[in-house]
Amino acid sequence: MAEKNFTPSELYEAWPILSTEERVEGFEVLERKNADDFFLQLNARDRAELILGLPAGERRLWMRLLAPDDAADLIQEAPAEEREGLLALLDDATRREVKGLLDYAEDDAGGLMNTRYSRLRADMTVDEAISYLRRDARAREKTVYYAYVVDVEERLLGVVSFRDLIVASGEKLVREVMRTEVISAPEDLDQEALSQLFMRHHLMMVPVVDAQGRIKGIVSVDDIVDVVQEEATEDIQKLGGVETLQGPYLQVPLLRMIQKRAGWLAALFLGEMLTATAMGQFQAEIARAVVLALFVPLIISSGGNSGSQATTLVIRAMALGELRIRDWWRVMRREFITGLGLGTILASIGLARILVWQGLFNAYGEHYFLVAMTVALSLVGVVLWGSLIGSILPFILRGLGFDPASASAPFVATLVDVTGLVIYFTVAATILRGTLL
Repeated sequence: MAEKNFTPSELYEAWPILSTEERVEGFEVLERKNADDFFLQLNARDRAELILGLPAGERRLWMRLLAPDDAADLIQEAPAEEREGLLALLDDATRREVKGLLDYAEDDAGGLMNTRYSRLRADMTVDEAISYLRRDARAREKTVYYAYVVDVEERLLGVVSFRDLIVASGEKLVREVMRTEVISAPEDLDQEALSQLFMRHHLMMVPVVDAQGRIKGIVSVDDIVDVVQEEATEDIQKLGGVETLQGPYLQVPLLRMIQKRAGWLAALFLGEMLTATAMGQFQAEIARAVVLALFVPLIISSGGNSGSQATTLVIRAMALGELRIRDWWRVMRREFITGLGLGTILASIGLARILVWQGLFNAYGEHYFLVAMTVALSLVGVVLWGSLIGSILPFILRGLGFDPASASAPFVATLVDVTGLVIYFTVAATILRGTLL
């Protein structure tokens, strides 16, 4: 790294695979104007790692380059023993703002907001407002979409866009131009709900207010993009039956990776042991009709796959706000019909396969048609059951106050595996009684 001066784009592309030492080395050879832009381009975790890798004398410069909300995010990502030292690098005014932000939960609107925003008084003229904002915007490059109109107690009265001010007559008062219907977020609003607020109303900025309607700060769309990515990553990892990694894959230590995956894997393994228990209950039937054992993987995998599909679709719809708890009955009706349809399709394929193999190889004996009907009807029942379980489980978890994404696809598949065996051998006992059983 030391022999070559990387461009910012080259360094950023290589960043995920570099060690901390290589990152620091590459960063320090950037030209100053490029280094500023590159540093601001990094996420909070990478900024924290980079600053802590720099010599102590250089850290103050980079900490003071950050807005209060970005500084707070960086400090939250740093190890607990380093946080006070990083906080001490800030100037007094910024330190007070950052401490105020750190009092909020990290995933609340208050913890995401920037306390520096453009504000106006209602009795200012448009010309006065434009003149003031022209000076003020130099310090607020990230937050120049709107200006918020407040009273002397900082209560939010309205919002005005820069466009509204430019096209208005200069003698008009701000109160005549502003919009009083302002979409705001309470300071304790969860970040996932906040991201949905942005998407639903197509906003660029949202003011954060306290219980008395006083504006505390703003959250911009730039901030919420990171939140959406973080929430999506957490949900996807949970759907795969993994605890949230809280870091890029290649940067998570191997021991922590094992810890994050072992819990769910052990729980799923214990669940799958119930499959062996269920098969033990039907070992007499299997002994009398060995052909039934041939189709066990086919039956349980089909049920698990249909359940995984259903739970994935429902969890994603919940995350996007398309489904709420009260919609559970509508979902169940849809999945009942869908499960029947999917089960019938798989049953037709399974039936055709058994009949063709019997015709070609005489593989299933004289009662092959009964075996085929057993498999076909079992597939309908297991796929239907998997669809219903996979769709209702996220609603149950949401109703109990848990994250619906905890209804991971492997968990649903394991649950359906056990019950699928019961369905399969129950159907077999009914159809094959007096022949193979």
